[in-house]
Amino acid sequence: MTDKDLRKYSKIVVDGMEQAPSRAMLRAVGFEDGDFAKPQIGIASTWSMVTPCNMHINKLAEDVNKGTDDAGGKGIIYNVITISDGISMGTEGMKYSLVSREVIADSVETVSGCMGHDAIIAIGGCDKNMPGLLMGMARLNRPALFIYGGTIQPGPNHTNIISVFEAVGEHAAGKVSAIELKQIEDTAIPGPGSCGGMYTANTMASAIEALGMSLPNSSAQDAISQEKVADCLNAGEAIMRLLEHDIKPSDIMTRSAFENAIKVTIALGGSTNAVLHLLAMAHTMGVALELDDFTRIGKQIPMLADLKPSGKYLMSELINIGGIQPLMKMMLEAGMLDGSCLTVTGKSLAENLATVAPYPKGQDIIRSFDNPIKKDSHLVVLRGNLAPTGAVAKITGKEGLSFSGNARVFESEEECLKGILDGTVVKRDVLVIRYEGPKGAPGMREMLSPTSAIMGKGLGEDVALITDGRFSGGSHGFVVGHVTPEAFEGGPIAIVKTGDKIFIDAESNTVTLDVSDAEIAARLAKWQQPAPRYTRGVLAKYAASVTSASEGAVTDKNL
Repeated sequence: MTDKDLRKYSKIVVDGMEQAPSRAMLRAVGFEDGDFAKPQIGIASTWSMVTPCNMHINKLAEDVNKGTDDAGGKGIIYNVITISDGISMGTEGMKYSLVSREVIADSVETVSGCMGHDAIIAIGGCDKNMPGLLMGMARLNRPALFIYGGTIQPGPNHTNIISVFEAVGEHAAGKVSAIELKQIEDTAIPGPGSCGGMYTANTMASAIEALGMSLPNSSAQDAISQEKVADCLNAGEAIMRLLEHDIKPSDIMTRSAFENAIKVTIALGGSTNAVLHLLAMAHTMGVALELDDFTRIGKQIPMLADLKPSGKYLMSELINIGGIQPLMKMMLEAGMLDGSCLTVTGKSLAENLATVAPYPKGQDIIRSFDNPIKKDSHLVVLRGNLAPTGAVAKITGKEGLSFSGNARVFESEEECLKGILDGTVVKRDVLVIRYEGPKGAPGMREMLSPTSAIMGKGLGEDVALITDGRFSGGSHGFVVGHVTPEAFEGGPIAIVKTGDKIFIDAESNTVTLDVSDAEIAARLAKWQQPAPRYTRGVLAKYAASVTSASEGAVTDKNL
């Protein structure tokens, strides 16, 4: 490591006689004389006991701190908030979920910006805190890297959190007894770590690694493992190299790197939330990325991973065969990835992948290019008179490529869930859940409870769902979210009536309301915007500043 002064920001805080008060306060938190000459590394921890995804991250933060100190830096751990989608799902509290992404980004920017940290290492373990951490680091644009908290082990009989949600629907259908439901509830979440399928947490961890902002394999390690400890310890040396060579997020998070992340997300069959978050991350970094880029890229990339929710396997099983590194090497060798992109190792993606071994023979978790699950992307951007500025569907092909039926309109997620469980919803219904968008909810809730109830009731092939809200990475079936413009802003979804015919076509990429243009215009002319649901506090501030889901639902674009 170099002898040059790597302190660009912290020296302003601690050097000179006039900064004696700053040094005095830092001595109280453990600084000694020699520490003031070291670069200060902010370690943003999302530790919290509100969710198993993050309950172990305090120990990981301590490991990062040790690795940082051993490498010649001075680590400073601080916390940012996190919430649990899984716990708040289907309740009013879920409206805070996407909002938390912005709060987390604000927190990282605020703490490390205020305290003069020279570099940042962030540790995340749940859906929204990962993109939030990346956005905060991108805003400051100081040497930085991300560490994934790791995935959870499966429960008995291959169960996980989605098993519990779907068991609720199975119980309503009389397929699962109250005792069986209780047993699944008691055992499906055995300990720390993020939800076990290719849901949003594992999707975003994989996308961030493909983006180049994590050390190799960080996305594919169990939460409680020696590999995860090593990942944390190794981060110290990595961040010091980034400091020495002045490699910043803007050097790594380029347009080509975002395209790599999108391609890996598609190959893995990742969550629709990746569209929302990658758009937001790109905006924060000043990289031009649009909804239609997912369509263009999606034509070139097959879906290869047989992972839950629509597939068979869990992330822990992908870890056992090597994680996503062999997949990326396959894709690189096939000309699908840009190997020249810089990563937090200080090397290019191609250099990182040069010594990666292929998957073991006989495994069927990751398919070959000549035997894909779907020949192109499962993330389908739809447009039409029901979504003029776009909607996002998750179509693996297993649920078919088109659906038509009669609209059954609900003004909230809770109303829809009740209708599914009490038998109001029947085959060939297209469920329309509206006023759940970024502004209307506010907060764009995930519709995991309704989609899981649909699957549990055995209606997965017979019912479609459309919403201006979004979906959990655990949702599957014929689902279309992110409908824009949202209902609260007078999008056509606001004037759909129960009984209207709706057509969804994932081959022509359209979502169409079978109503004449004149009738749509007449209905819209009569529509009146409802009063905001919140007029004070964080939800009101979010609703006042958030952009459309088609733009990533960011809060600083129109400032």
